[in-house]
Amino acid sequence: MKNQRPIPISFRQVEDLKSWFYTYVRQFKHSTDLCTENAVLKENHTIRVCNEILSIGSGLELTAGQMRLAEITALFHDIGRFEQYARFKTFSDGKSVNHADLGVEILEKNKVLKDVDPLIQDLICRIIGYHNRAALPADETPDCLFFAKLLRDADKLDIWRVVTRHYGDPDGRRNPALELDLPDTDEISENVYKSLINHRIVEFKDVKNLNDFKLLQAGWVFDIHFEQTLYAVSARHYLDMIRDALPDSEKTKEIFDMIRHYLLQKPTIRP
Repeated sequence: MKNQRPIPISFRQVEDLKSWFYTYVRQFKHSTDLCTENAVLKENHTIRVCNEILSIGSGLELTAGQMRLAEITALFHDIGRFEQYARFKTFSDGKSVNHADLGVEILEKNKVLKDVDPLIQDLICRIIGYHNRAALPADETPDCLFFAKLLRDADKLDIWRVVTRHYGDPDGRRNPALELDLPDTDEISENVYKSLINHRIVEFKDVKNLNDFKLLQAGWVFDIHFEQTLYAVSARHYLDMIRDALPDSEKTKEIFDMIRHYLLQKPTIRP
């Protein structure tokens, strides 16, 4: 990425965009307690994803302009979540709207990026639109794919943080928004099992219960793009915590043995 053309984004522009973000989010904190709780949850998630993406980018020795572009994509990647929950009382895209597409609509409707170079505006919106897709499009530009991968890695790191803390809550308090209203039954769906055993990302259409959803999250290791991210996953023990939140079954053991073997092939996380 060092040979990329300069990215015309200033420190002041980033600060102005942060100010818009916090002002926008404030309106979602004055309704029901659960709406406020989930707005705060997504606001804090956004802040941490910004920190994660800057950490990964720093390790990759990105330029100042590249770092600012990365931070803006992280700042706005979930901007659609706030309206999504306010309107539909769920974070399930399947039961409401695609939150990435809604986020791009909000940015365009409010002309949030109006002071940013038009080509960079378009790039930011494409990256945000791709961040929650099952797979990235093969026909995109190298720049777009690079920053989309960066955002997806940073986003996953913090989602793992949020869900593992939730699954390990000693009080066992459930949050339907985090669990996408999925039933907490004992089964593991066969299609979920087959996808993971074959090193494939689980498709959400195959997720039938909370166990499947936890396994989908574990399977994100097959869609990690940067060594620093894989190292963080291992060092923070996210997969161990997801494993501990699942039933002790032969399928579970087989899946996590396979994932452990997969990770041991990665040079950054060998003992």
